[in-house]
Formats: sequence, C-alpha cells, structure tokens
Amino acid sequence: MNCRRLVLGQMTKEKTESLWHLNSTSSEHLGNRNTVTEFVLLGLTQNPEWQKVLFVTFLLIYIVTVVGNMLIVVTIMGSPSLGTPMYFFLAYLSFIDTVYSTAFAPKMITDLLYEKKTISFKACMSQVFIDHLFAGAEVILLVVMAYDRYVAICKPLHYLVIMNRRVCVLMLLVAWTGGFLHSLFQFVFIYQLPYCGPNVIDSFVCDVYPLLKLACTNTYLVGISLIANGGVICTVIFFILLVSYGVILRSLKPHGLEGKRKALYTCVSHITVVFLFFVPCIFLYARPNTTFPVDKFITVFFTFMTPMLNPLIYTLRNAEMKNAMRKLWSKM
Repeated sequence: MNCRRLVLGQMTKEKTESLWHLNSTSSEHLGNRNTVTEFVLLGLTQNPEWQKVLFVTFLLIYIVTVVGNMLIVVTIMGSPSLGTPMYFFLAYLSFIDTVYSTAFAPKMITDLLYEKKTISFKACMSQVFIDHLFAGAEVILLVVMAYDRYVAICKPLHYLVIMNRRVCVLMLLVAWTGGFLHSLFQFVFIYQLPYCGPNVIDSFVCDVYPLLKLACTNTYLVGISLIANGGVICTVIFFILLVSYGVILRSLKPHGLEGKRKALYTCVSHITVVFLFFVPCIFLYARPNTTFPVDKFITVFFTFMTPMLNPLIYTLRNAEMKNAMRKLWSKM
C-alpha cells in the first residue's frame, strides 16, 4: 500500500513538473512574440486649446529652423570667401540639423491636430534609428569642428596643410560612419525586444527609454548597454571638448587684439552649441533605465530648439557669414 502511494505521488510530481515546464515554455514563447503593430503617443498635452497653441508655435519654429539652416548651406556653397574647412563643417552641421528636424517635426506638428496619435511599429523603429544616426554624426562633427579650431588657432601657419580637402572629407566620413555604428547598436538592441502590450508611449516621439518600459522582458542589461553606448560616450566627449576649448582659449594670449577677438567669438559660438547639444543629451541618456515627466520638455528642446538656435548662434557673431549673406542676397 505504501509502495502504491509512493508510486502515485511520484507520478503526480512528474506530471506537475511536466505541466509547469509546458506552461513556462508557452509563456516564454508568447513573451518573445511581438504582438504590437502600432504605438499610441500621448504627446505633450491632451488639452485641445494647448494643442492649437503648440501647433502654431512648433510650426513657426520648424520653418525658422529649415530656412535658417538652409540659408547657411546655400551661403557657404555660393560664397568663395567661405571656402575654409570651418565653413565646410558648418554647412554639414546645418544640413544635419535640417534633416534631423524634418525627420520628427512634421509628424509631431500634424499629431497636434488629432485626438489620437499613433505610429506604426516600423515607423517607430525608423525614428529610433534616424534619431541616433544624426545625433551620433553630430557628436563626432562637433569634435571635428573643435579640432579644426585648435589647428586654426594654435597652428595657423600649417592650417591649410593639415586641414586639406582630403582630410576634411575623411573626417566627415568618420562622423557619418560613427553615427551609423552608434545608431545600429541602439536599433538592434531595441528592435529585438519583445513587445506584447501595453503600447502607449508617454512622449511625442519614439525613443529608447520609453520603448524599454514597454518590452515584455527584463531590460536591465539592455539598459546598461544603451547607457554605455550613448550616455557615457556623450559625457566623456563633452568633458574632452570643454578641456580642448580651454586649451584653445589659453593659447590666445600671444595673438593680437583683432585676431584674439575673432577667435574668441568663434570659440564662444562653438562652446554655446556644444552646451546646447550635450547637456540635454547627457540628461536623457546618461542615467539608469527610467523616465521623468521633464523628459518630454528636454526632448522638445533637443529636437526643436537646438537645431533652430544653431544657425542663429553661428551667424549673429560671425561677420564673415553676415557679409556673405548680404552679398548673396544682393546678387539674388
């Protein structure tokens, strides 16, 4: 009798373990299946009146951004006096800002006219890739522009030899390659995660941290990897740039008053752009996998305001750029 009970107990235990294993396998299979076809964006506000105000505001900002940056590109391309490497890189910075804004602003602006804001899964992943592609390229381009200023101020006699056309093109290719690799790393980690619901993103764009919160799996290690590939690199480069501009400003002492003033204005413009770009970037990506209510406003500044302010910063303090614009306008 005892043997029979023992055998029955053993069979029951094995059956229970078998069912538990089957349920675990089924749950794991369901967790790895992506059942989300679109995401719902909550946007900046749900208030219809505020949405109308924001629609007009962001539309004007976007127009100013595109017109201002393209004006810089056209002016540099059409002015022989602006053929130096500094303006070559500035033209590409303006081009990046224009394309970056165009990738996000039109949808965000039109979404303000609708009560329900949705984005397909593929379009969401495309936003993540484009966002980090252009942001990564701009990070490296700002480093290149800092090096260009270092050579121009600290080694003026060898400037055109060191920063020749071939070197400038090579540096530009490095910026795009670095941005692509960074974006590919971010994209692969986000894309392979399982999304099985919910599908509501408390933002107006798709980004890595909001998507990590929606994944149906533990994303701790993925979050650490994304921080290492984004926030840590951004922070290190930011401090390297600050040190490099400190070295550049210190080397201005032997220069004459006019040369010192011109170089100082240029460096101040570059440093301002560096702060406007890197401070929001560090705040958003150099922290653990979490989100804050203020993230949406920081993202707005990063996506809309920084690309708009860049052309204003570089033109208002640059006499050569303003003169070239006047000449180009007169010809037109």
